[in-house]
Order: sequence, then C-alpha cells, then structure tokens
Amino acid sequence: MKGISPDKLKIKELMERLGENSEVKEIILATNPTVEGEATAMYLSKLLKPLGVTVTRIANGVPVGGDLEYADEITLYRAIEGRRDL
Repeated sequence: MKGISPDKLKIKELMERLGENSEVKEIILATNPTVEGEATAMYLSKLLKPLGVTVTRIANGVPVGGDLEYADEITLYRAIEGRRDL
C-alpha cells in the first residue's frame, strides 16, 4: 500500500532471525490502527504463525487523558475488546 512493498518492511531479515535456532517465543506487532496497519499486521501474522511463535498486537483504545466525547466507534470498540480486570 502507498508504494510500500514487503521487501521495504525488512520481512526477509525478520524471517532469517527467526529461522535458525531461534529462542523467540513471541512477536509483538505495533502497527498504526489504519487500513495499512491492519493489512501489515495480518500479513505478518500469516507469515509468522507457522514458525510456532505467538503473534500479538499492542492494545488500542482510548488514551489516558483522552475525552470519550471525541472517541470514534472503532476506538471505543477496541478499548472494550482489550479490557482487563482491575
């Protein structure tokens, strides 16, 4: 998207690091909550899961100090989905 192909994301280098005798157990993805970020996360997840590593993403939601009045529907949805016990 926007002229950025997988080779510009250094995916080959990541796969090489995970290949031989890797002790990596989890990959945490931190992509923007945009269409491009979602597509990149899904693409990486499909490549990485067959290697036996856990693939997770950072949480999305309402920022500290943010005003709920200005939060959009998707942000609120993600905040609710990512909730945890207090």
